[in-house]
Amino acid sequence: MKIRFLLSSILACLAFGIAAPASAQQLTLPEEELETIEQEGDGTTVTVTAESWQDLGIAIASFATNEDVATPANAQGTSALGHELSRIVYNDLRNNGLFRPVGPDSLPRPNYAQVSEPAWGTWRGRSAEMLVQGYVRANADGRLTVGCYLYDVVLEEQLVREGWVVQPAEWRRAAHKCADLVYSRLSGESPFFDSRIAYIAETGPKDNRTKRLAIMDSDGANHRFITNGRSTALTPRYSPDYSKIAYLSYLDGNPRIYVYDVDSGQQTLVTQSSNPTFAPRWSPDGRYLLYSMAIGGNTDIYRIPAGGGTPVRLTNTPGIDVGGSFSPDGSKIVFESDRSGSQQIYVMDADGSNQRRITFFGGRAGTPEWSPRGDQIAFTHIVGDFRIAVMDTNGRNMRDLTDAWHDEAPTWAPNGRIIQFFRTERGTGETSIWQVDLTGENERRLNTPVGASDPAWGPVLP
Repeated sequence: MKIRFLLSSILACLAFGIAAPASAQQLTLPEEELETIEQEGDGTTVTVTAESWQDLGIAIASFATNEDVATPANAQGTSALGHELSRIVYNDLRNNGLFRPVGPDSLPRPNYAQVSEPAWGTWRGRSAEMLVQGYVRANADGRLTVGCYLYDVVLEEQLVREGWVVQPAEWRRAAHKCADLVYSRLSGESPFFDSRIAYIAETGPKDNRTKRLAIMDSDGANHRFITNGRSTALTPRYSPDYSKIAYLSYLDGNPRIYVYDVDSGQQTLVTQSSNPTFAPRWSPDGRYLLYSMAIGGNTDIYRIPAGGGTPVRLTNTPGIDVGGSFSPDGSKIVFESDRSGSQQIYVMDADGSNQRRITFFGGRAGTPEWSPRGDQIAFTHIVGDFRIAVMDTNGRNMRDLTDAWHDEAPTWAPNGRIIQFFRTERGTGETSIWQVDLTGENERRLNTPVGASDPAWGPVLP
């Protein structure tokens, strides 16, 4: 009953104030399915612990269908597709560490009519407090309609619902959108499941790696290689509007920064040099790229228009300045430098002025990345081993989140709650992508077909 009281208070406070995730084409549900629940909040502020959410009983039932027909998304029919949709929703919510849902494989399968009229007694008998149901329909034009509903079983009320019309090839996106809807409605957090990750796919012996640019969904599905491996690809980053990926390419030892257009597959050369070049990073407005370049033994950070042009040097001190990352509002840049004698984190204004060191704890610090919320910086903390850590933007309240032999290169989830990074195994040199939440718990490995490094988490898809 303690959880029920807590949840009811939260729902009263949220009162449908959370924006539902957008989609490429949003479905208008039938009129009888468009009734909304009006709730009045009392202004109460409620603090919810992860343990409270994990104790919440969430049942995720198999999505129903009005007519079981074959579709390019699943030759076995829309009934089988509905089951796969619900499995993805279940895995998304289970793997983020905030909830402990029960999945469709161990639950009754609702029929189509029960999607909008749940069998409340069935779910109460299974101690479910929250219920996720949905449906999938094959449309005459070949596309799919997917609906998603979240119910409070104890109150016998619909909390939120949404629907999407998608091409068969994008059916997984509808499942991620549903998981985002449930996650946002219950947690108050921004969504992140319907997003993609760019990374470097690694094959071959550890002293002669082939490194290709690759992309995949946030759960590791829909994997594809972007480059063929004839040139080494490094440090990808998505543009703020998700349309492009900037990355570093080495061919015959000469570095080039390219921007790859995700939709067209075309590449644009931004800059090239015979000097060592590192780590391109986007400005929040997508107009510029930061990168580092070494000239005469001195490495500085430069800014260049994303379409190419004349670079502007932002740092000019002896030593190595690398890895600039803009704050979300574009006013500041965090970077690493060894100008003090060891690798540490610095912050400067976007024009290169007001440079100041912010890390003064033990060990070294590198690869800083500003949180999309603007309140924290993730980085690699080097104290013998390499660990993923976070700190406030002034360098205070540092916390290690991992404790392995070699974890580095953090990248934030779009909602700023989870961090991905890559881990190198001692001895073998094998690399893989992992993620951890801000508590330092719920650490897990993402499945990739080959070795993986340099992850870059993109924003939520439109």
